[in-house]
Amino acid sequence: MLKKVGRIDKTVPIPLYFQLKELVLSEIKEGNYKSGDMIPTEKEISDSFGISRTTVRQAITELVQEGWLYRVKSKGTFVSQPKITQNFIRKIESFNDQMYRLGKTPSTEVLELSTMKAMEAGENVVTALELSEQDQVIFLHRKRMADGDPIVTVRTFLPYRECEFILNHNFVDEQLYSILSEKEETMIFRIERTVEAREAKAEDVKLLDMKRGKPIQYFVSTGYNAFGRPIEYTISRYRGDRSKFEVTVFPENKS
Repeated sequence: MLKKVGRIDKTVPIPLYFQLKELVLSEIKEGNYKSGDMIPTEKEISDSFGISRTTVRQAITELVQEGWLYRVKSKGTFVSQPKITQNFIRKIESFNDQMYRLGKTPSTEVLELSTMKAMEAGENVVTALELSEQDQVIFLHRKRMADGDPIVTVRTFLPYRECEFILNHNFVDEQLYSILSEKEETMIFRIERTVEAREAKAEDVKLLDMKRGKPIQYFVSTGYNAFGRPIEYTISRYRGDRSKFEVTVFPENKS
């Protein structure tokens, strides 16, 4: 039985599975079921509400697909950890600032900070940062956490000539965009981003504590200064089961 008694109305033209889905969702959102709690079985829910197990299965399956629940074979269905809503797509804001605003404690692990030739970083880096293959770039690889849980890995490439000064900073405690803002020519003024869904690979399993084949939100960002010069090229791999992103869309101005 669900913890908070709800009602399914069979007289209204709203699908029964959808009514059940909303009841279960309200239980989760109101905190009656916490992350990791097991919900009642399909049979228990079916008997409680007098509806078919097929109807129950459809409601539960959609909640699993949307990330609210997850199944463990031979054990049951459990409540997922809530996803972190982020504004990463639509505004320039540091990961730390986002997490603090959401009431979470951010932390960073620096996996690598080094320099290399642009050709070693790859053709995409050479093109995005408008460098020659022999130019030097700075490579910064970080893992970002919220309340100790790994959320994203971030690979950032910056032109050495403009950004050499950042090598004297501690990226465990300091923010890249704040450091870049120390100079007008390296302050990030605008960012172009693309996003796509990918499957987690071995490195994601290791660094983000997730299963191989699960979804990754894969971002590629190029940051420009106020003069249109590319300063930052970043690849971010977000855990799909822990992150969702908000986008605000305005109507096209046809005047």
